Amino acid sequence: MTDVEENVPVKDPGDAESRPCKPESSGPTREDKSSLRDHPSRSFGCTSYLLSVTGLRNTVNDASKLSSEIGMNRDFRMEEKVLPPGSLEGRIRETMHDAFWDHLKERLSATPPDFSCALELLKEIKEILLSLLLPRQNRLRSEIEEALDMDLLTQEAEHGALNVPHLSKYILNMMTLLCAPVRDEAVQKLENISDPVWLLRGIFQVLGLMKMDMVNYTIQSLQPQLQEHSIQYERAKFQDLLNKQPSLLDHTARWLTRAAAQLSAPPPSGPDAADAASSPCSSPGEAASSPEPLSPTMVLSQGFLNLLLWDPEDDEFPETLLTDRARLQELEAQLRQLTILASVLLVSSSFSGSVLFGSPQFVDKLKRVTRALLEEFKSRPEEEAMLTVSEQVAQEIHQSLKNMGLAALSSDNTASLIGQLQDVARKENCVRSVIDQRIHLFLKCCLVLGVQRSLLDLPGGLTLIEAELAELGQKFVSLTHHNQQVFGPYYTEILKSLLPPAQVLETEVASL
Repeated sequence: MTDVEENVPVKDPGDAESRPCKPESSGPTREDKSSLRDHPSRSFGCTSYLLSVTGLRNTVNDASKLSSEIGMNRDFRMEEKVLPPGSLEGRIRETMHDAFWDHLKERLSATPPDFSCALELLKEIKEILLSLLLPRQNRLRSEIEEALDMDLLTQEAEHGALNVPHLSKYILNMMTLLCAPVRDEAVQKLENISDPVWLLRGIFQVLGLMKMDMVNYTIQSLQPQLQEHSIQYERAKFQDLLNKQPSLLDHTARWLTRAAAQLSAPPPSGPDAADAASSPCSSPGEAASSPEPLSPTMVLSQGFLNLLLWDPEDDEFPETLLTDRARLQELEAQLRQLTILASVLLVSSSFSGSVLFGSPQFVDKLKRVTRALLEEFKSRPEEEAMLTVSEQVAQEIHQSLKNMGLAALSSDNTASLIGQLQDVARKENCVRSVIDQRIHLFLKCCLVLGVQRSLLDLPGGLTLIEAELAELGQKFVSLTHHNQQVFGPYYTEILKSLLPPAQVLETEVASL
């Protein structure tokens, strides 16, 4: 398609009928919110509506996963599936699309023209345009119905009088009115395409993006309702399963029982215990006193932390978290990567001094290089991949010291640095063990105090990955908070058998 610039109809912000919904605006108006409450999504379930309007029923087999994602992620957005370049699926899709549009071109170029395919496309375009309207936009609805009256267009096609370029021009004008600001440029680029087939193809591509914009705008506007709907929907689905399988909570009960047993056991001795005692979740006085009585909050927090250390061979995963198991595995992988990253930074700083690590630019570069190389852990043994990391980090430090006019590392120090970095690949490595424990302490504090308060007093060795920890902590807290809102009543019943009644009543799990 040729990049062109033409005048487009001016959007009149004062026209309530023509004012489109704008996902990029600061927020919907009071009138917009009122209209959204009457949107079709409210009549047959928000999740079902979102699945239907995005055509995702074939790709989202379990609606509860989508419901859970929306409920725990306030920034959730639907995104178009982008296939990898050169992938088999992508080539097949492109071949099919090319065949379809070539067929359309043949039909329109025939003598006399065959408009049957064009009519089907115009019908679908009409449906998409109508789906982008809010309930209050009655005048635009009537205008689209009149301009794209399929009975009238069919009659024109039968007489060979269907004016496809004129209709395409009208559709572009309507798209200009309804699109989000981010799509203005894409619509403008369609204005000067003279080939009717290429124009229709471009129209469909941009309309697909506009549909996604509308879905995301709806999600954003209805977020509180969607979250409440998500909680009720997931709980109802689980209760239906529980009614059919009374033993469905057995693994969940054993998971909480193990967490309570861990907290009741005497604390370990040694440096790890001292580190735990200095946790920012408690004051020194509290750490020195006798352990607090177990509470539902403590047991659940310990249980959630245990999920990040779950043995993949252990099939007794709690039933209430099966939907979130993939997310938890992603968090576990992110935690492992941050543990190694922080260990690498800590070891490196001990060799290069405060001057080099006092430079934010150097630290950011070293983090980028290390994180990129850590991706190799997915396809190579950790010990082997760590050798590459060690050599590259040593090289970055050597070059940066040289650039700053500082003394370079001696050959002995370089060899020692590489050796210590390589040793980080071992889970038993002293530095890695301490960093791993401190990240777990941080996540525990996030569950108790919240992410922002936990960031105020980070344990030593974690300050260089503060931004990454904040992201990890927020994801973990969002997941656990949503899970507690959904399954809190079931956890409360299980904890009644594990804790003294008074303690369970003091802290209802459902209100955590």
